Amino acid sequence: MATTRLKIITTTTALRTQACRRIPTALHSCSARQLTSSANSTVSTSGPLYNTPKSQAKEPFAVFRDVPQLRELRRTMFKEGRQVGLVPTMGALHAGHLSLVKHALEENTDVFISIFVNPTQFAAHEDLDSYPKTWEQDLNMLKELQDEHARSSSPNKDSKIVGIFAPTVNVMYPTLPPSSDIAGDGSFVTITPLGKVLEGASRPIFFRGVATICTKLFNIVQADRVYFGQKDVQQSVLIKRMVKDFHIPTEVRVIPTSREPDGLAMSSRNVYLGERRRQQVAVLSRALFAARDVYKSGQLVGGPIRSAATEVFREAACAEGDDGRIGGPARLEIDYIALSDPDTMNMIPNRDKIDPRRGAVLSAAMLVRPVDKPQTADELEQTTVRLIDNVILEPLEVEKS
Repeated sequence: MATTRLKIITTTTALRTQACRRIPTALHSCSARQLTSSANSTVSTSGPLYNTPKSQAKEPFAVFRDVPQLRELRRTMFKEGRQVGLVPTMGALHAGHLSLVKHALEENTDVFISIFVNPTQFAAHEDLDSYPKTWEQDLNMLKELQDEHARSSSPNKDSKIVGIFAPTVNVMYPTLPPSSDIAGDGSFVTITPLGKVLEGASRPIFFRGVATICTKLFNIVQADRVYFGQKDVQQSVLIKRMVKDFHIPTEVRVIPTSREPDGLAMSSRNVYLGERRRQQVAVLSRALFAARDVYKSGQLVGGPIRSAATEVFREAACAEGDDGRIGGPARLEIDYIALSDPDTMNMIPNRDKIDPRRGAVLSAAMLVRPVDKPQTADELEQTTVRLIDNVILEPLEVEKS
């Protein structure tokens, strides 16, 4: 078996373990810095925006709504030999995103942040319309990070966030409306079989949307390096494969997962949880950490490693809370607990052993249902939240060359 699926019923809680550069011909004599200083007056702000405000007030960074102005800046950067990093985001930034930006600032002279809620990676029943939108807060966080970086002792402290690419949907999908239908029309990038397992099995259009939008972003920005978080490990593996298969001239950098003090992986969707559900969900990271400890102790067989994670969920389901309830206020459903090859995400069967020279990826996805007995107006409006997490089981032996 490649994944672990189970269902545990308690009094109130159930667990079910179930990414040819085309440089325009015109060259400009002005510098990249001069271009960014005037970008706010030249960018387009027309068209429907999923993730940008209606206000036209001056922003702390150049904001690009369309492709031509950004490419004008990139022409100058190419001419000047500057090193460019790209951090793709959907907005609703948190400390995890800022960690990616910090790494980009340390490794490049110039950094672009993209903010675009991509409709083609959301199924019809998912949270496209309700996805958090915090534009002004996002820009303030980036400005604070930029100022902090400039004051630091980093040898690369002169590097800067030179622009925010926040395009309209019409810019990113110029010929046809974006389709969330698996059989829908449009120009899409698919990576198989990697895009059909684990997250791809639970969210069939997700990786098609991710691969498509990343291909577009990479082509538009043409960054030397792009930055992703380990939390979305399957996405990172898929993007690396796409870059290799399509000979895209960019380096994919994967940065360790940023976590809350209790271990929960940072995610923009955590804001959906509310106070009581938030207290429950750290069980996801605890389960993965417990399984990692079993691996570190020398266990290489897949089954016992996954069982260690499952046991943590069982214990949480049977624990009595301060209010006397068994389990917790919300039902948790485990979509999968999977042990996978670190390069291909091919799943390792229960009876097989992990190659100690290669290690593995232990990943899981959990559905957090609304609380059983809502106590507030916010709890009455709760919807199911899907959380993912993973840990890297590092090699235990040095691979011989």
